[in-house]
Order: sequence, then structure tokens, then C-alpha cells
Amino acid sequence: MKHIPIVPVPIEETELALFEERKKIYPRFQKGWFASWRWTLVALTQILFYGTAWLNWNERQAVLFDLVARKFYIFGFVFWPQDFIYLAVLLVISALSLFLFTAVAGRLFCGYACPQTVYTEIFLWVEHKVEGDRNARLKLDAGPLTARKFSLKFIKHFIWLAIGLWTGFTFVGYFTPIRELSFSVGNLTLGPWETFWLLFYGFATYGNAGWMREQVCKYMCPYARFQSAMFDKDTLIVTYDTQRGDPRGSRNKKVDYKAKGLGACVDCGICVQVCPTGIDIRNGLQYECIACGLCADGCDQVMDKMGYERGLIRYTTEHAVTRKLDRAAMWKRVFRLRTLIYSGILGLIILASAASLYYHMPLKVDVIRDRGMPRITETGEIENVYRLQVMNTQESPRRFSIAIQGVNGASIVNNADIDVKSATTKAFPVRVRVPANVLPTGSNRIRFVVKDLDKPEVNVTEKAVFIVPR
Repeated sequence: MKHIPIVPVPIEETELALFEERKKIYPRFQKGWFASWRWTLVALTQILFYGTAWLNWNERQAVLFDLVARKFYIFGFVFWPQDFIYLAVLLVISALSLFLFTAVAGRLFCGYACPQTVYTEIFLWVEHKVEGDRNARLKLDAGPLTARKFSLKFIKHFIWLAIGLWTGFTFVGYFTPIRELSFSVGNLTLGPWETFWLLFYGFATYGNAGWMREQVCKYMCPYARFQSAMFDKDTLIVTYDTQRGDPRGSRNKKVDYKAKGLGACVDCGICVQVCPTGIDIRNGLQYECIACGLCADGCDQVMDKMGYERGLIRYTTEHAVTRKLDRAAMWKRVFRLRTLIYSGILGLIILASAASLYYHMPLKVDVIRDRGMPRITETGEIENVYRLQVMNTQESPRRFSIAIQGVNGASIVNNADIDVKSATTKAFPVRVRVPANVLPTGSNRIRFVVKDLDKPEVNVTEKAVFIVPR
């Protein structure tokens, strides 16, 4: 049998991409009702963030988180590690607020107040002012590297870096007094930790808002993934009215589009061009949508030019679109049992927290009995030694009195009155004597009462143990 050689057949190699290549988004600058609200929130949040750090209160920075001294100053309040419960309550209030706002009106926080959204909007505004509108930016990036292109890019990134570093400086200014921090920056005497966090936060702002932009919202933010669990058909969302808009198609404004079998959508693509995440809202609700409403502003302008009714893309609910509900009926369904429960729980927690802060005692006392054995004095009295740690959270130095309750004849040998500086913790040794035969042998309950001499209503009672030897 003749041997037939086997010739291998070449297999064409193909490269399979596991990830979609990112296409840079060039959002179109848009004016309108939703855009105005976005810029209003941008201004308010940045005035609050950049301005609060420079406010003074009682000759100190109004808001300062002094980690070294373990004291958090928030206007008239001074919080210590023992007040950690208030941080837990704040987180609970934030979570419930997020649930409530999302159930009522979708991703309001994402579209208007999220730092990523706010700084991306600021950076896009800088880009628009430096490089021009959307078409100019597309043309600039597609063209070769020229002196003009290099200078525009340099100016843009220089401004971006300046904003990022100023943001990092302000952030660190909430943990190190900002006036001292500015003096250290000016004299190049910053500490290592201040330098690290200033640069880290500054470059994080520059990278996230300048380069990553919508990628943070689409892939890094967990909220985008689980937001739909808090939506239902009565949640207000940015919606395209398919019944009115489809079928899409371009046309002359003088032509009766209904006679041609077309919908109100002229398929201009403005809604896609203005979207900061680059999605097409006409394809339905998508997790990338941050509910900014810019597509609604863009569509309304096109409707005005065409002479059509506004609202082809609008903030509404799925039930309002499918059932053609009027505004009153839609809002009636928005405030449903689910949102009322969220509102009730949130309101109760806020009221309870406000009451707790109002009646917050600006004095804390810890009592620790000395481990040594009780001493019997020359007069036959029994003496125990204690260590009182007094925390004065008020903004002025105070004088406190110490008294013993629950034991007849008990007396304090030393430190009946003590002085504590403002917002300071100080430890005092206290010697307590009790006449013999007043208390049984063993452990006995006593109470220390520490009272502000100028404000008797400021007082703390702390339990302790008095040991009587056998």
C-alpha cells in the first residue's frame, strides 16, 4: 500500500477579546431644567466642602476631626471615642435616606450629589472651556499632535491637577487644622502623612474625574449593580416614551409625521450625545444611567424646535407611561406604603438622634478603684483609693465638685473640687474614707456624683465598689 503523507492544514488564529474596548465619551454641553439643578447642587456641595473647613467656632476650626487627640469637633459639639454610637446612627440615617430617595426617585444621589458625578461635571466644564464643544474635542483628538493641541491639553491637565490638589488639601484640612496646614504647605514643612493624603486624594480626584469618569459609575461603584433591587414600577426614573416616540425617523418639521406612520422621535441622537455615561435611554432603563436628566433636557429642546409636545423623555414612572396616568395619579402612587414606612422609620431615628444630641451630657466620668488593699487609718476609718477620669467636653474650662452618695459618713479626703480645661480629659486620685462598722465586710456599692459648680444640671453619677476588709 502506498503511503500518503499527511499534510497539516494551517489553522487561522483568531484573537478573542474578553473585554469590550473602551470608547471615549465626548458629552455634549447641555442647558435646561435638569442641567440647572445639577449645577446648583455642584455649587452647593463645593461651597459646603471647600468653605466649611475655613469656618471658626469658639476660636477653633468649626469642623475638625483631630485623630491624634481623639476629638471630633463639629460646630458646638465635641465628640469622643465614647460617642461612637452617633457615627453608627449617622450611617443608619444615610442608608435609610438612600433607600427612601431611591424608592421614590431612583438614583438622585448619583445624578446630583455624588462626588464622582460632581467632579466629573467640573472637569468636563473645564474641558469644554479649554478645548471647545463636542465636535471641536472630537476633531482635536483625531488630529495630529501640534503645538496648539499640546498647549490645550497642557492647560486642561494643569487646571485638572490644580483642582485635584486643592481638593486633597481641603480634605486633609478637616483632619489637620487648615490654617496650620496652609502655613506648612507654604513653608514646605508638611509632615509625611499630610503629604501622602494630600497627594493621594488629589491624584485620585484627578484620575477618577479626569480620566476614568463613567468607568467609575459603570464598573467600580457597587450601587449601580444593586440599585434595581430598590426600584419598582412606581419609582420615578428617566424614561423614554416608546408608545409616543416609536417608530423613529428623521423628517421635515412641516410634515405630518403621524400621516407617515412615524413617532415623535426624530432619531437625532442628542439624548446619546449629552449622556455622561454614553448610553441610549431609548433602549430602556440601564444600570449605567445615573438619572441626571440631561437626555430629557436635550430631547425637550428638539421637541421645541419641531413644534412637538415636550416630555418624550421625562422623569416619570413605568406605571404612569403604560397606564397613561396624569401627574396627580402618578404622585399618589409614588407615596405608597413602602416609601411611607421608610419615611416613618427615618423620621423616628432622626428625632431620637436630635433629642439625644440636645440632652447630650457634656461630662463623662470613669471610676477605677485602686488595686491595693483598703487601709485602716489611725482614727479607725477605712480608706479606699480611686482614680477618677473626668472628661469635660464643653468649650470652656470648668470646675466640678465630687460627692459620695449611698454611705452615711463617707468623706473625700482630697480633691473635693477639681478643675478641668476645655475639651480635655484629666485623671484625679480620690481617697474615700468611711467610719468603721458603717458597712459590712466585703464589697459595698457606693456612688460618685460629679457636678458642674456653675451648671448644676450638668452632673454624672457613677457607681463604684468600696471594700471593707475582714
